[in-house]
Amino acid sequence: MEDNIEIEVEKSYRRSAFVEKLRNLADVLEQKQPFVLRFGGERIRIPVDVTCHIEYERDGTEQEVEFQIKWSAD
Repeated sequence: MEDNIEIEVEKSYRRSAFVEKLRNLADVLEQKQPFVLRFGGERIRIPVDVTCHIEYERDGTEQEVEFQIKWSAD
């Protein structure tokens, strides 16, 4: 797989599945361990050393909060 190819995948979850994923991610980050996520047919390994962001957007009556985790590929 080439490093410079841009990929963006978005998936919606039921509230209970979303909560479970967030809880698992938080536990793993707290324990300073990598996290493996299957997303869009790919296996993504989120390393221990990440930068976390929370973003808030409002457009008229619509509001959105995004939780972002960023890292550099080695």
